[in-house]
Amino acid sequence: MANGSQHNYVKTFKGIYYTALVIGAIITLRILFLQYLSNDILRSDDIYKKEKIPATRGSILSHDGRPLAISVPSYEIRWDSKVVNDSIFKADINALSRALANYFKDKTAKQYKDSLTKAKNNNRRYYLVTRKRIDQTEVEYIKSLPIFSLGAYKGGLRLEDKTKRTYPFGNLGYRTVGYISEGMSGTGIEISHNHKLEGKSGEQTIYFTTGGNWIPANGEPYIPAENGYDIRTTLDVYIQEAAESELRKQLELSPDFNGGTAIVMDVKTGAVRASANLFKKANGTFDETYNYAIGHPTEPGSTLKLAALVALLEDDYYDLNDSIDTGNGVWSYAGYDIKDTRKGGYGKLSVQQAFEKSSNIAFAKMVVNAYEKHPEDYVERLHNMKLVEKLNLDIRGEGYASITTPDDKIFWSKSSLPSLGYGYALTLTPLHTLTFYNAIANGGKMMRPYFIESYERDGIVYEKFDPVVVSGSICSKETVREATQALRGVVENGTGRKLNDPRYKIAAKTGTARISFDGGYEDKEGYKMHQASIAGFFPADDPKYSCIVVLYTKKIKKDYYGGDWAGPIFKNLADKIYALNPQWNEPLERGSQNAPDNPVIAPGRASDLSTVLDYVPIHDNLNIKKGGWVCIGQSDGNISCNDIEIDDHTMPSVLGMGLKDALYFLENQGYKVTFKGSGKVYSQSPAPGEECDGAGVVRLVLK
Repeated sequence: MANGSQHNYVKTFKGIYYTALVIGAIITLRILFLQYLSNDILRSDDIYKKEKIPATRGSILSHDGRPLAISVPSYEIRWDSKVVNDSIFKADINALSRALANYFKDKTAKQYKDSLTKAKNNNRRYYLVTRKRIDQTEVEYIKSLPIFSLGAYKGGLRLEDKTKRTYPFGNLGYRTVGYISEGMSGTGIEISHNHKLEGKSGEQTIYFTTGGNWIPANGEPYIPAENGYDIRTTLDVYIQEAAESELRKQLELSPDFNGGTAIVMDVKTGAVRASANLFKKANGTFDETYNYAIGHPTEPGSTLKLAALVALLEDDYYDLNDSIDTGNGVWSYAGYDIKDTRKGGYGKLSVQQAFEKSSNIAFAKMVVNAYEKHPEDYVERLHNMKLVEKLNLDIRGEGYASITTPDDKIFWSKSSLPSLGYGYALTLTPLHTLTFYNAIANGGKMMRPYFIESYERDGIVYEKFDPVVVSGSICSKETVREATQALRGVVENGTGRKLNDPRYKIAAKTGTARISFDGGYEDKEGYKMHQASIAGFFPADDPKYSCIVVLYTKKIKKDYYGGDWAGPIFKNLADKIYALNPQWNEPLERGSQNAPDNPVIAPGRASDLSTVLDYVPIHDNLNIKKGGWVCIGQSDGNISCNDIEIDDHTMPSVLGMGLKDALYFLENQGYKVTFKGSGKVYSQSPAPGEECDGAGVVRLVLK
């Protein structure tokens, strides 16, 4: 009996023992499964991770500080499939797919379902749901969608902050301002100065708390982001807009034009105040898709008779009163016929008259008479005048200027020398030509054209770019005087008579040139390509601005002349600039009012205003808090600082703010913003104080 009882105890003990082994094995296998195979367990990289702190891309500003390109918040929609429960996914994937398809309209509901299901099956962690980005006003809607509404740690929704580039003035100066793609291709200032605009990202370590939040980890390295520099350009918004509108208006008058450019430069400094470039697209409209101004070298034609005149005057071969016989309108030299536009010719002309009438024969003859024995002397003279000097522009895309030389055994021929006399056998971009004219306007001193004035951050200049002299004197003062006289003669008596204005004097030269194509200037059917141009400066007696306009045609049979087609653009543009500078004719008298003790300061971020006020002398002392938004007010000569109140149920005021601050402020409150005009916010709709739900569209008018 005892042995049977003992046997039962052993049997029971073995049962317990083997059961414990099985349970232990199960636990061990479960641990191994959770550790290495499960998709649901939090690993170290789920608890701690490095987070990139994005830098804010700098703005591109006009000469007077108005934003031409700014960055506003936008978000990529990404999805962490690992955190979503399978049953929830199966229950709500159809509803989510339909909602995404209806909202973005870039894929069908089935395509969304298939892509999200594939991401789920592959345990994708940061899957890009759509290539379309959303702004601040759309965030709440996306967060309300099925699955996404469960949040980041149950629904997997991840909104990656990606700033979006916005251009407040639309395509104004677009080819100069430029763009940059994610693949690091682009144009203009955006790509040329990306290293300054993009800033440097920061980094911090964050960890996942039991409360379901990611917070910075104490004791871990923290590297703050360094925001990009703002770039202040030389562009004047008013002059740029005028250049583009006048250029577009003229190009649209004829279907024969392929495009054109208009450039305005500050005479004393070389600062480019406007660079308009319009290219005809396939649908017949014009847009800034090609930079003729800096990147399109061609034979300039008659505008370069100024260079021939300067050379002849400087080398003392001719003066303006000397005469030249142009004959009956055709002159043969080395088997090559040179023609004037007037049928029957001009006969005998003074040098001044030959320049005014733009006689090809006169300038070809004079250059041959002066330099036939030593053509290299003429080419050297053109080089000494820095005519084809590399400009070393501060934006990419500079075209290559060149002169055919006697050493060139392939392209130099006996016809090259006379051709150089009236603007052929050399290639220049419009900006090269304008730089030469600007030197004459500037008393012979040639300035390098430039587009960038400074790198700034929070209104503080960190690096300023001063004007650069290319040549202290491309010719004597006497030659400058005579060249200016000749240019004035073109406007008073010659091909540029339509530009003459009693209010202010213009000095300019028109030009018409054939463009070489398919190895020649005319095909078998008589089709030609022309460029109509004009270059000059104003006011002629004390030049402030230089300007060039060049229009390019497609293959046509008729002629387009610079005075008739480019001239009106030059004149209308000069008139608009004159309207800003009536003091050219009217001396200004000193006013009787003194400057106020306290300047008017626009509302904005407290940190920005605090920085500004460190550099602005004010009568009163202000205590500005470190964070938030404030408004500087004045009453009875006293100045005060008041917080801008933010209420989720009423419309905040952005009146008086600059556009950049207004956009940043409103879009971070959840509003979508539209605007028109320029300057500061003059009115807004809904008005300040109106009941709002923190969403919707705010319309701003700037003045």
